[in-house]
Amino acid sequence: MTDPRPPQLRRTPLTGVHERLGATLTGFAGWLMPLRYGSETAEHNAVRTAAGLFDLSHMGEITVTGPGAAAALDYALVGEPSALAPGRARYTMICAEDGGILDDLIVYRLAGDEFLIVANAANTGVVFGALTERAGTTAQVTDRTADYALIALQGPNATAILTQLTDADLAAVRYYASYPATVAGREILLARTGYTGEDGFELFTRPQDAEPVWEALMAAGAAHGLVPAGLAARDTLRLEAGMPLYGNELGPDVTPFDAGLGRVVKLGKPGDFVGRAALERRAKAEPQRELVGLASRSRRVPRHGYTVLWDGTACGKVTSGAPSPTLGRPIAMAYVAAKVAAKAREAGQDGEPARLAVDIRGSAVPADLVSLPFYRRRA
Repeated sequence: MTDPRPPQLRRTPLTGVHERLGATLTGFAGWLMPLRYGSETAEHNAVRTAAGLFDLSHMGEITVTGPGAAAALDYALVGEPSALAPGRARYTMICAEDGGILDDLIVYRLAGDEFLIVANAANTGVVFGALTERAGTTAQVTDRTADYALIALQGPNATAILTQLTDADLAAVRYYASYPATVAGREILLARTGYTGEDGFELFTRPQDAEPVWEALMAAGAAHGLVPAGLAARDTLRLEAGMPLYGNELGPDVTPFDAGLGRVVKLGKPGDFVGRAALERRAKAEPQRELVGLASRSRRVPRHGYTVLWDGTACGKVTSGAPSPTLGRPIAMAYVAAKVAAKAREAGQDGEPARLAVDIRGSAVPADLVSLPFYRRRA
């Protein structure tokens, strides 16, 4: 007999903090996560103008270790982790034999024979299984999600806040780099990475250290506009920054080239890797679809799954859409036929923006075809 009860949601080491703050909690990828603490727009704007603090402990952490770790990852992933220096990180993907994306990842090389892979929460099991199979006996693959909590401090004031709590030379922590550090007296792995389009840091802590580190950051950030921020703000921030989300822009029916991310596929690296033949063919083929940005000319919001129109005919689907607090209008990402995107751009010359439309509940709502990202922070 099937158990009618819903599966138990996993709690992060910070769930108690979120409950005390009055967060709206929601199930996400099997975890109980904060959706918002108050106004998601206020949280979004705080990250753009000051700083926001996110609990990302639902993300998966997988280590690959041993003398064969680098070679195993070169075979398992589309990137070239063996080329990373210790202390550096890289955005990459793990693909199926047909080139479809199983997940997008960040790979940190912690030492010569030690790598940390951060996977999306919903795909941790898939990634762990694929890495284990592809590594075989050449490296040790371990799911260490339960050994970590992950806190993201994002926004223009992130450095000023974190400086108060660490002796680490934050100016020397380059983008996509990671270093062992001490924050608020707790040993962490400090990375200059994020998913908001802003400068900031991600702090990997032991589960028991997560709450003290969170509270210390909030206290240090009080004079710098720091607010706790939930999944809703994180989604609008990443959308403005043109960052893809697995399950929306990325999936098993999408290759990195479809998503405009062919640069992560290192076809020039030596040896074979899973998906190489399919991705080589895709790299040479004429693109059939293109991931584009749409900025609505109406206050009506293009949502995931809505049909994109060209001259009244369907030409694609919206993958993500939301009101943009920064731009003051609804925005979306969508896959559209590559030939249609080219025609729309040709029609939009002489100072006029290229324009498509989105079918929103039976109405063709005009939308400008714009370059991604919608938002780019000032250096």
